Amino acid sequence: MERSSEEGAAADEEDRDQAGGSEDEGVEVTPACNPLETVSRDGGPDLSIDVLALRLWKGLMHQDQEESERKTGPHISRGGGEVVEPERDAPSVSPFSFMDTCAPSISSLSSSYSSTHHHANFSSSSSSSSLSLTPPLPPSVELSAVLTDTRLTLDVYPGGAAALPLLWRSVPDQLKALQYLRLGSEDKPALDAALDVLPHMTQLSSVAIRGHCFYDSQGDPLPGLLTTLPASVSSLSLLVHLDLSFNQLSCLPPCLLRLPALSSLLLCHNHLSALPSDIDQLSTLTYLSLLGNQLVSLPPNLGQLKALQTLDVSYNHLQELPDEIGDLGELVKLELSHNKLKQLPETMGSLLSLRELVIYSNDLRMIPHCLNKLPLLRIEVRDNPLGRPPTPPPLPPPSDQTETNIPELHLGFTEHSFCVSSAGCHVFIPGGAELLFPPGCLVRRTRLEWVERRPERKWVWLEEHDILLSRPLELRPHGITFLKPVEVCVPYHRTKRREVVVRKFDGQSWSTLSTVLRTGSENHSSHPGGRPARLACCSVNQFSWFMAVSRPVKDICSVTPAGALLVSSSDPGIKLHFPPDSTVETRAITLQVLQVSTSEVQALVGDPQASVSPLLCLSQTPSLQFLQPIKVQVPLPAGVTGHTVDKSCLHLLHGDPAGQTWTDITSQVSLYFTHVYAVFYITHFSWYWLWYTTKTCVSGVVRKVYQKLKQFKVQFFVLQRKADPSQVLLQCLPSTKVDDRVQSLAEQYEGPQPSDVCDLLEGEQFFAGFERGLDISADRPDCVGGRLRFEFYSSLKNLKEVYISPAQGQKGPVRGQVSFYRGEIPSDLPEEVARKRKGHDNQWLATLPLRLPALNSENNYIMEEVEYPPLNLGDPESGYLTEANMLSISLQIGQDWRVIGINLGLSYTELDRIQYKHRDNLGALVLDMLFHWAKGQRNAGPGAVSRLMAAMVESGRRDLAEEIEDIVNLGRRKYTESLRRVGLEAESPSLSDTQQ
Repeated sequence: MERSSEEGAAADEEDRDQAGGSEDEGVEVTPACNPLETVSRDGGPDLSIDVLALRLWKGLMHQDQEESERKTGPHISRGGGEVVEPERDAPSVSPFSFMDTCAPSISSLSSSYSSTHHHANFSSSSSSSSLSLTPPLPPSVELSAVLTDTRLTLDVYPGGAAALPLLWRSVPDQLKALQYLRLGSEDKPALDAALDVLPHMTQLSSVAIRGHCFYDSQGDPLPGLLTTLPASVSSLSLLVHLDLSFNQLSCLPPCLLRLPALSSLLLCHNHLSALPSDIDQLSTLTYLSLLGNQLVSLPPNLGQLKALQTLDVSYNHLQELPDEIGDLGELVKLELSHNKLKQLPETMGSLLSLRELVIYSNDLRMIPHCLNKLPLLRIEVRDNPLGRPPTPPPLPPPSDQTETNIPELHLGFTEHSFCVSSAGCHVFIPGGAELLFPPGCLVRRTRLEWVERRPERKWVWLEEHDILLSRPLELRPHGITFLKPVEVCVPYHRTKRREVVVRKFDGQSWSTLSTVLRTGSENHSSHPGGRPARLACCSVNQFSWFMAVSRPVKDICSVTPAGALLVSSSDPGIKLHFPPDSTVETRAITLQVLQVSTSEVQALVGDPQASVSPLLCLSQTPSLQFLQPIKVQVPLPAGVTGHTVDKSCLHLLHGDPAGQTWTDITSQVSLYFTHVYAVFYITHFSWYWLWYTTKTCVSGVVRKVYQKLKQFKVQFFVLQRKADPSQVLLQCLPSTKVDDRVQSLAEQYEGPQPSDVCDLLEGEQFFAGFERGLDISADRPDCVGGRLRFEFYSSLKNLKEVYISPAQGQKGPVRGQVSFYRGEIPSDLPEEVARKRKGHDNQWLATLPLRLPALNSENNYIMEEVEYPPLNLGDPESGYLTEANMLSISLQIGQDWRVIGINLGLSYTELDRIQYKHRDNLGALVLDMLFHWAKGQRNAGPGAVSRLMAAMVESGRRDLAEEIEDIVNLGRRKYTESLRRVGLEAESPSLSDTQQ
């Protein structure tokens, strides 16, 4: 669904955020029945919040609106003091935004709290006082949406932390009573000011100061800027829950060790390399998450945290655990995945309360027998070399034998065959592809071949939402079998936030191969002097057809009768919970997530409030209904919160990928909301999409939007080679790439402006027809009925170069055209969409003019030199302004050419055409504009030069007007003198009279 048109130079590897702590459906909700209303102790409505909202927000000023995104983390339930354990693999990194929020500049945010008296302007009235908090907060947000009797939420607005000192100065008593506080840490000045206020809010029991709440213009999360906490934070003696995830902490702030009631501490995704030796002072700690840091060891005193129930140190660099970890007698869950552990201590057999041990993706070769004493323990051990012998250190090479180097072979564009012997070979194919034949893969010297195919449908197979990244590479002979796997590396174009895989065609069916991405050799790039190619590599034992494809990231897991949890690697806020006994036999589950642009949906729907969650594509093998409902968690649509949303505008859509239909199932499923997530239960796997819109007939709207989102906005252009106008280049590209491409071809090609924007699907077929006196050679395989056949692929060039000629019987220059038409209708289009593409009017896409010069007697094209009209503009006066004079004037016009052209009476269309024709040559552009105007003055009557001088004056170029006048006077005088010398002055009374 996501269209990646930014294919330029970028980092060779794509970053992927690791999992962190998250806020799940267990988020504590304020006891009030309505988030906008509180209830007093006697059961009646408490008007204090409403009055406060009216008093504080009545005078907020208007600002432009902008989306903001947020994430949340695990939270505490105050009732009973029980910690609600967060989902381990799902950090609150899901994007969350308010459509009606604004994003003030950093300078305005910092000034908002440093000069409070400029923003907090109170005015006396009979009913209320007015306080302006704009910036940092937008005027359209009701105070009750962020502030209740016990909670203040400021991490849903960029720079929202700047509002805390303003509120403290205005309503300190209200803030002192707060128990829950959430702040974003992406704005350093706002954060520092908020930290000055924090120690005074002594009733706080839960504080979250997190980064990754918002995203920049490229879609990357903004990092938190918190580096430490002031020592005075230790005064928060009632603090139970603290979340400082996604920040810049390099060490544990000492003040945390003096928080007597702290029970839950989250420090995910910081820069911690070590923990203090006196960490045992956190004796009340029950939940500790250090996920995604740089820890290489754990202190022995960690074993003194007797109350600790959950410890998460995954995604670190731990190589061993201290023996004291066996002293954590209350530990229930231990997360150790994605470290470098080689063994586990025997003392872990003393962890009698342990129920879940996650140790996958380490270097463990055995599980200690002590864990057999824990019969209720569930262990996740995948991606460990269990049972394998220890890897011996590499042997040094013999002193009399140097390291074997595989010979390299660099092929040219015309070399389509090569030989490989038993010694192996590293073959570099033009265009960036590489083949690595290890020694011993062949017994005898063998000749092999390669061919790069055009991406025609018989060579290409794409699944739903796939994008082709390379042309099919055919390696022959197909039947040959190698004794050792051969590495085939296919070059591909960069893709954003998608998975790249290699597909293989064996002559009957396609299969997806295990793929490794790497950078090609430094001395072998896809273009001479360019960067090394990006390669998608796979190992094969036989030759066939290969191509690189990008697809939404696939997350796969096996579900057994014991249940499982599947977390999306592309959006960890998306989870599938499989309860025990949901299946009898093991099933393979596949999850794909498609991120959808909210702004694009709003434009297609015509609803400025519309917003959507990511699209979930779920599948399973075998395809049977589950015995127990499966719980699905997805982020709410951007700009929507579960506490304040109008639930009548939220719709859960079920998609049928076979019939391309969407059904609103909101009333048919169990659906409820937390602050940032929607949770629903299903027993059947398909596509699911959560929408927020004020439109009715949602199913029909979604079906149309989905089809539109699959299409690419493209443009066609047709260019002729300047040295040979019969050589024509035709190309179709996404509209975002057209200008750069045309500019790169401008030195050798010229032609009309690109076509208007059209819509095409990935892999859709279209044709180019030459019309009105033009013809091409029909003796080529891609020519059908006199038209050239294309298949559009958004990441490829979609280019063909042909030779054209005048149609039979056509003489002289030809002013023809090229028209583009849709071809075969894709088989996966819904009937109503396919019906609209039938008929001549709906098959036509665009038409562009094409001109072919006449042939001379030697059968060569008569190339027209650039000729400008003579400057006899209809009266004797203009005859004195020669072409040399006009060239001298044009050199001084420069960037004022367009204003002058408008004042000369040229239309905007004419000026645009001239600008496009000479977009890389300002001098030629100005000269063409002047002579184009001069040509139109042939029949305009006397006074052409006077009109030119007037246009210069109106354009602010009086200097040029005076120069033109001097040139005319000088020419007039010379011409009069020449008439006098030849005795013709008497025969030219008009000239004599003019001189007087």
